[in-house]
Amino acid sequence: MNLSVIIPVFNEKNTLEEIISRVRTIELVDIEYKEIVIVDDGSTDGTREVLDQYKDDSGITIFLQPYNKGKGAAVRKGFELATGDIILIQDADLEYKPNEYPKLLAPILYENADVVYGSRFSGGDPKRVLLYWHSLGNKVLTTISNMFTDLNLTDMECGYKVFRKGIIRQIKLNEDRFGFEPEITAKIGKLSANSQCVIYEVGISYFGRNYDEG
Repeated sequence: MNLSVIIPVFNEKNTLEEIISRVRTIELVDIEYKEIVIVDDGSTDGTREVLDQYKDDSGITIFLQPYNKGKGAAVRKGFELATGDIILIQDADLEYKPNEYPKLLAPILYENADVVYGSRFSGGDPKRVLLYWHSLGNKVLTTISNMFTDLNLTDMECGYKVFRKGIIRQIKLNEDRFGFEPEITAKIGKLSANSQCVIYEVGISYFGRNYDEG
């Protein structure tokens, strides 16, 4: 199978080269080809100048939004450009580590899952201790989402989400900003309720930043 890694970017000049390097160097069993799709969402901090060095790289596709539209719009554009059989969303801020890819991909590669969500709140992986109210807000949003979708996710807002391309092609997404997370979860949940997809959740490590760090 081929893998497309979508990286939505907004003002991440300090971490962009590092995340690209980590994605490129991770070794994956049963993945024949890995492409990186970077969608810059109107960065103004020099991120686009960093991206210039990759413009002729055959393994990287770059799309520059004309202005800041939001993460949802950037991911949606990434879905349009991705060519892989499996599509994985990767944030650019180094809070999520690409060395987790093998366990995120395993349910799709070996266990017949169609969608995999990462979870910062399950499993025994290391997590930086940060802000209580922020984590509580995430849990409340996840609970509300679960009530409407009849899913039992623990972390609907997690940045790591993986899909078979055929699943994404069935879904029409509209939310431009962070409403993307509950929207795609609701639409995936509907497919699951109709026995059209199988959803797994995998515990991940998390190295979150505080507000001063971004």
